[in-house]
Amino acid sequence: MKTSVNHLRRHLGAAALLLPLSLSAWAQNFPSKAITLVVPNPPGGLVDTSARLAGDALAKVMGQSVVIENRPGASGNLAYAQVGRQAAKDGHTLLVSYSGYHIANPILMDKMPWDLKDLTPVGLVTVATNVIAVHPSVPVNNLREFIAWGKANPGKLNYASQGNGSVAHIGTEIFKQYTGVEMTHVPYKGSGQAIADVLAGQVQVFITTPPSVMQHVNTGRLKALAVTGKTRHPGMPNVPTVAEAGLSSFELDAWVALYAPAGTPAPALQKLSADLKRALELPETRQRAETAGIEVRFLPAADMTRMLERESAEWTKAIKAAKITMD
Repeated sequence: MKTSVNHLRRHLGAAALLLPLSLSAWAQNFPSKAITLVVPNPPGGLVDTSARLAGDALAKVMGQSVVIENRPGASGNLAYAQVGRQAAKDGHTLLVSYSGYHIANPILMDKMPWDLKDLTPVGLVTVATNVIAVHPSVPVNNLREFIAWGKANPGKLNYASQGNGSVAHIGTEIFKQYTGVEMTHVPYKGSGQAIADVLAGQVQVFITTPPSVMQHVNTGRLKALAVTGKTRHPGMPNVPTVAEAGLSSFELDAWVALYAPAGTPAPALQKLSADLKRALELPETRQRAETAGIEVRFLPAADMTRMLERESAEWTKAIKAAKITMD
């Protein structure tokens, strides 16, 4: 019996020594085929643009082709379930995750075909700020005046969003909680009609991405009070950040990140993260992002996890306080 036990120990010890070697060899050959990026949105827009930006750059860095697969539907859930619960855990299929889905869906939906534990972060790809835009009929010229006027005139402001549970909806509710400004939500099915009604003065406020309103700000049909990120937007260099405008506690960015199925081998995750960082640092990648009006901002997995926890807590508070639903 003692001999058998010693033999087993030697066998397990040898296997333990071989495991790191086999993982190292496997990592050297990764990726062994094309990488597929599954996008929960249709072509065009922030998420798809970010996916193609990252995909083209990763292909150069990794020396392997990258395929973009658009899988819109069910508020992003089709793509999330495909990667989180159906894809092989080998690092060759990744989710292009959007903060509006990744944070809001688990809070707002009782039943989903995926769970947060089904996914593991690779890294942050891009960030898009928002702009607080108001109709010229609102008698203010900056954010401080807007907050003061809004608090002094409760019930006189309506704000637009792209729909219940959208980033604009939740983000504006967070803004209301920070500032004490009362505004009534008017949901739309997308940005088009929302912008039309803000331009007509039927709705006075819209917190949205700069490309949606830049031309109207530049022609004076809308007033941009502040952008909600850490830095000014290159397309509106004269518009201050919320911090510069006196509201340092509020920030609202939409982000896009890469996630892999949970259980993907650590060497694959490490290589993907390192290569993504290199890819996003390429000058041509940064130039394309700037042209598209988005910011390249890499964050490794650990920082992604902390950011998600912080934002999820903030969004949960806002959603519960405003009694937001998907209906």
